[in-house]
Amino acid sequence: MKLHWSPRSPFVRKVMIVAHERGLIDRLNCVRTVVAMTTPHAELMRDNPLSKIPTLVLDDGTALYDSPVICEYLDALDGKPQLFPLDRKRRILALRRQALGDGFLDLLVLARNERLREAHSQLHLTNAAVRSAAVLARCACRKRIRYRPHCDRLRTVLSRFPLCRPDWRKDNPRLAIWHAVFAARPSVRATLPVDDS
Repeated sequence: MKLHWSPRSPFVRKVMIVAHERGLIDRLNCVRTVVAMTTPHAELMRDNPLSKIPTLVLDDGTALYDSPVICEYLDALDGKPQLFPLDRKRRILALRRQALGDGFLDLLVLARNERLREAHSQLHLTNAAVRSAAVLARCACRKRIRYRPHCDRLRTVLSRFPLCRPDWRKDNPRLAIWHAVFAARPSVRATLPVDDS
């Protein structure tokens, strides 16, 4: 299977964590694919018209895109999913948590891009900060915080954007412990972001 890949993409990292967790990393042919918001990637667009990574191309040529779809595919590849629950109630809860993490990451990526603009909008940055604080508060208020492999996105967010809110660990000690447990997993250590610029 061919995976359009970048070592710094948090979306790709989520897929790589699942591949490690499920013992599939050796089955992936990772193809370095540089994407930019301002320039469509012509070769990637043959597989994914959105020109986004990650994109997984199966051996039969079928392309899967968006990290939630790829992660579910990899998890169920052997017919015995382990990371995404099959029980309806647990699955809906897992998908909701995944959506929260995905949305949080999207929010932080947009805020980062806004900060990079020469004439950035303080209104947009303030809005992002308020929503980021609300996401962290929602996660920290859970009665029990434990490792759930199907909900890797928030952990990926906290690992990839540690400076999104410098005091998040101090303000959310239970969430910080939860993140530390996740960060110690071999799959997470193996996928640490690389600054290859």
